[in-house]
Amino acid sequence: MDRNSLIEVLNRDIENEHGAIIQYLTHAYAMGEGEIACDIEAIAREEMRHLDWLAETVVDLGGTPSIVRGGMRMEGSTVSDWMRNNVLLEEDAINPYREQVETITDPKINRLLRRILADEEVHHGDFEHMVSKVSREGLNDKRGSRDDETVRLLNWGVEHEYTVILQYLFHSYMSTDEEVRKQLMDQAVNEMQHVGWLAEKLIDISSAPRLEHTDVDQSRDMVQMLDADIRIEREVARRYDDATRELTDVRIVRLLERIRDQEVYHAEVFQDLLEELKKGRD
Repeated sequence: MDRNSLIEVLNRDIENEHGAIIQYLTHAYAMGEGEIACDIEAIAREEMRHLDWLAETVVDLGGTPSIVRGGMRMEGSTVSDWMRNNVLLEEDAINPYREQVETITDPKINRLLRRILADEEVHHGDFEHMVSKVSREGLNDKRGSRDDETVRLLNWGVEHEYTVILQYLFHSYMSTDEEVRKQLMDQAVNEMQHVGWLAEKLIDISSAPRLEHTDVDQSRDMVQMLDADIRIEREVARRYDDATRELTDVRIVRLLERIRDQEVYHAEVFQDLLEELKKGRD
């Protein structure tokens, strides 16, 4: 398999891992707190590691990692239906990985694919077990239908956080500076926490998180990357700050204040990195 074909195959894998992450998080959040929801979130985190490994491999090959979200299986009206769909989504991943293990001869990449395949086979068994377990425990969809300004604001937050996760991950993969790469990855992880906090709060107030993102900056130049990241952090910090004065629910205000302060921190970290880069180019 030539380099371009290999990059194309790995990018399809990245897209499928991306879809799996969002499918599993959607299910975990919708179930509220509990052992199974925690187990599903743990599986989603393993899929995030797969995406990261695959993206780094694409970059090593001279390619650009995809940020497109792959297909998901979101049908079904019961938690048991969701778990069956998760079983099927794992099968959608296992079959291509098995084929790739047989056809891709690069030893390093083949080893990586075998590792990911082993994880997916475990996930498949985990979800098969969950199909019967959720029925026995009577678990159900905890999402509600509340739709008001507070819900729309929190879902705007989810949308923003999802967008910057993709943006910071992409910029980290494209970065040629180790410190910039590390800081972008660290802040992406923090934004993942924000998604969880906001999604859980939406469930708490009888609504539902909407896991969608907006346009992602895909700059390759590090100065342009950091400029874009600083702008978006400052903008969202102002938006969260405004929301803390508009809302009356003390718990939500405290949550948004916490996220706002962390966004300010991100902007300051990125500003320091930008100044150091500019000094180096002078």
